Amino acid sequence: MKPGIHPDYHPVVIQDSSTGRTFLTRSTATSTRTIEWSDGNTYPLIAVDVTADSHPFWTGTQRLVDTAGRVEQFRRRYGDRARRGR
Repeated sequence: MKPGIHPDYHPVVIQDSSTGRTFLTRSTATSTRTIEWSDGNTYPLIAVDVTADSHPFWTGTQRLVDTAGRVEQFRRRYGDRARRGR
C-alpha cells in the first residue's frame, strides 16, 4: 500500500437510532458526541438511522411505505394492465 494516501481509521461507537443498539467499530467519521464504552474508554458516538440491526434485509421484516397513496394511484392509472405486462 502506498503510504500517506489512506484515511485515518480510529475506533468509534455506532448507534442505531431505530433500535438503540450500539457497537464499537473503526471509521474515518468523527463526532463531537462521546460515549463511555464497556472497556472504560471514551469513544466518539455516531448515530445512524439504519444498521444491520434494523435493516429489513437483515431482520427479515419488510415495511411498505405508501406515501400519498402512490400504490393506489398507480393501480387506478394502469389497473390490471401492469400485471399482464401490456
